Amino acid sequence: MKTMTVGELKAQFSEVLGQMIKSGEPVAISYGKKKEKIAAIVPYSQVKPQTERTLGVMRRRARCVIRDDFALDDSEMLGA
Repeated sequence: MKTMTVGELKAQFSEVLGQMIKSGEPVAISYGKKKEKIAAIVPYSQVKPQTERTLGVMRRRARCVIRDDFALDDSEMLGA
């Protein structure tokens, strides 16, 4: 994996993307005086699709009911 500083990447961004298209190799981005690796640019083909997540621990145990006659005026809303 090739490593570049932020400044190098800014100056050569188009070239880096062109090389990535040809080689498919990710590029690590380093930052600061210690040149610590903080991020990576990877080809889209290497990105894993996100799986669907179950929302909440109370799924199928709790429910939300919204009634048609539910109405609040401004004073009730601010007082709550």
